[in-house]
Amino acid sequence: MLAANAVARRRALRAIAVFEALKGLAALAAIAGVLDLMHHDVRRLALELIGHFRMNPDGRYPSILLHYAELLPGADLRALLALALAYILVRMLEAYGLWNDRVWGEWLGALAGGLYLPFELAHLAHRPSVINAAVLAGNALVVGFLAYQLWRRRSSAVTRA
Repeated sequence: MLAANAVARRRALRAIAVFEALKGLAALAAIAGVLDLMHHDVRRLALELIGHFRMNPDGRYPSILLHYAELLPGADLRALLALALAYILVRMLEAYGLWNDRVWGEWLGALAGGLYLPFELAHLAHRPSVINAAVLAGNALVVGFLAYQLWRRRSSAVTRA
């Protein structure tokens, strides 16, 4: 029974590690896409995309797209790049730590995930939806699991001492 729990725990940590690494890679792809867009007329591209899908430019989502297309050329590229690289670094470090069963990886995962919980809760209260509830529940589950792992490690270390 004890060996089965250890295998399940290891699988859960590795699943979380893969998920965190995928989030880091997605952020890397997104920042690469934003950097590529900086060399184009983003507003024209957004209008072409809206026209391609025969959408009303005054509609809610097309107007949001156009709004951000107008903001992109004036964005502080260095700050955007620094924030993106910091996010990617944290996600990759967390993934490495969890994959290799490091205590610091569990701490990083619990703290990083825990930082999002109040914002996700406020977002769910402001815009209730199944997706927002699922994101909050999933993140709370991951944070709870990592916190439980840290508690178990501490309890077993105190017992051994």
